[in-house]
Amino acid sequence: MTETTVVLVLVIVTALGFDFTNGFHDTANAMATSIATKALRPKTAVLLSGILNLVGAFLSVEVALTVTNAVVKIQNSDGTPKANLLEGGGSALLLIVLAGLVGGIVWNLLTWLLGLPSSSSHALFGGLVGATIAGLGWAGVNWNGNGTKLDGLVGKVLLPAVLSPVIAGVIAAVGTWLIYKIVVGVAARFTDNGFRWGQIGSASLVSLAHGTNDAQKTMGVITLALIAAGDWTDTKNIPFWVKAACALAIALGTYLGGWRIIRTLGKGLVEIAPPQGMAAEASSAAVILVSSHLGFALSTTHVATGSILGTGVGKPGAQVRWSVAGRMVLAWLITLPAAAVVGAVMWWIGHLVGGLAGAVVVFLILVAAAGYMYRRSRQKPVDHNNVNDEWENPSRRDEPAKTEVAA
Repeated sequence: MTETTVVLVLVIVTALGFDFTNGFHDTANAMATSIATKALRPKTAVLLSGILNLVGAFLSVEVALTVTNAVVKIQNSDGTPKANLLEGGGSALLLIVLAGLVGGIVWNLLTWLLGLPSSSSHALFGGLVGATIAGLGWAGVNWNGNGTKLDGLVGKVLLPAVLSPVIAGVIAAVGTWLIYKIVVGVAARFTDNGFRWGQIGSASLVSLAHGTNDAQKTMGVITLALIAAGDWTDTKNIPFWVKAACALAIALGTYLGGWRIIRTLGKGLVEIAPPQGMAAEASSAAVILVSSHLGFALSTTHVATGSILGTGVGKPGAQVRWSVAGRMVLAWLITLPAAAVVGAVMWWIGHLVGGLAGAVVVFLILVAAAGYMYRRSRQKPVDHNNVNDEWENPSRRDEPAKTEVAA
């Protein structure tokens, strides 16, 4: 087995690890409201979401085929890697990809530990941007594309990040307002039961949509690595085993459930009632599916959060916890640069050590960081048993320990 093959294996394993964290990090986007309103039992919700993520991953490859070209200049227009990155069996490109993936995973795990629903997509792109800047300089980032269409980091990532939660929030607010106008005078016990059934359908659609968008990102990264190592040549298609592996990884992560983030989205922003839950999920699904069709690698977290906030605005008399929303927005703002810093540092360490040893060191750092954060999470666990506990202000020092970390 050559050094290049070993590094390629490390990249693939790391990419699937990112896909796994993406799954449990983003389970909340589809199922937090259904769990909060008791439309679905917690374990049933994550199982259903995992299955639909698995199915959704096979429905589209639009995002996968543009994921790296959209943000960094490590590919030619036809999708093949840049010639200068193919020297030494593609080791230069493989190190950039590996370092970028580590940046994304570390940020995903940190925000999961803190219960913050940040963007897995932006964590991945941030890691790749940081590693690319470290390896190729600022010119290695595809900032605006060629100017003929929405492209590059600004057009494909940053602009959707700003617009998608606003659009989803407006749709959810209008939908919620209309729902409550329509059912005014009807006993809540009748409307809640009906909307809980509606939530099952709308939440399922969000999970399906999530699979068509987020699983594609890792497919694109792995395919690029295979092309760099000379193990794949078709830039218009994704190997079936890559599709299957990425679909299984994100589905498994989804099933295990990111209970900390589910709690924050389901209980921390707004006290969700079934009509609001259905409006939020329907709005999220519509925005995500349209974006997947157009090839925009948007953040499903931003969309879901915007939708939930919209339901709070749209429901008369609802209380929105804007302090919690503010923490989320702060996490959104620093996700891409923070992951970029980690990606750049990982590239620098790998480059400094050099060769196969450098890639192994970067991988071992990731394993150590992941292990540390997992151990910290076990000190005050959040799971399906306490995910629906009443929400209290996490800044109060006299709170029970489990509630303090869950926020």
